[in-house]
Amino acid sequence: MNNKAKLLTLGIVTLAVSYVTVGTVIAQAKLTNKSKLSINGIGSVQVGMTVSQAAKAAGTRLVGDAPNNSCYYVKPQNKPKNLLFMVTEGRISRVDVRQNTQITTLKGAKIGDTEARIKSLYPGQIQVTPHEYVKGGHYLTFIPKDRVDQNYRVVFETDGKRVTEFRAGKLPEVEYVEGCS
Repeated sequence: MNNKAKLLTLGIVTLAVSYVTVGTVIAQAKLTNKSKLSINGIGSVQVGMTVSQAAKAAGTRLVGDAPNNSCYYVKPQNKPKNLLFMVTEGRISRVDVRQNTQITTLKGAKIGDTEARIKSLYPGQIQVTPHEYVKGGHYLTFIPKDRVDQNYRVVFETDGKRVTEFRAGKLPEVEYVEGCS
């Protein structure tokens, strides 16, 4: 094989590998029910992004009510269902997971888990407080140990036994009991 043929072959192989790599990265970036919730976002959508940045990162349109005040919600146009993004001051401030048993935290916590499981997944880092509206229910708040994460939380709402919904984001928004109300 002459040098031109070798160079051409190398170029074609490089392009093919780049195409596969870029395709894989794009596929991984798309928000799905397999996306994992962290203290500061879900999948590639991070707290602090604008709605347009978050939509690009999610790989889907984010739709919601027209922003008529400083706090509102948007959600993925199609999937995943029951996933909401709180927007304050034009930026994503928290992520709410409601009635979606497929989305989990990085540690695997999800709707339907027992309070004991949440405490075992985050030993020594769960603060328990009474639920504002559910008699016998609780807020199980994950408080990170890392100094860099001190302004973030994950809040699991329970009926006193099992997780009914959860959210993650920055303080103070992640602790708003009534969302934007």
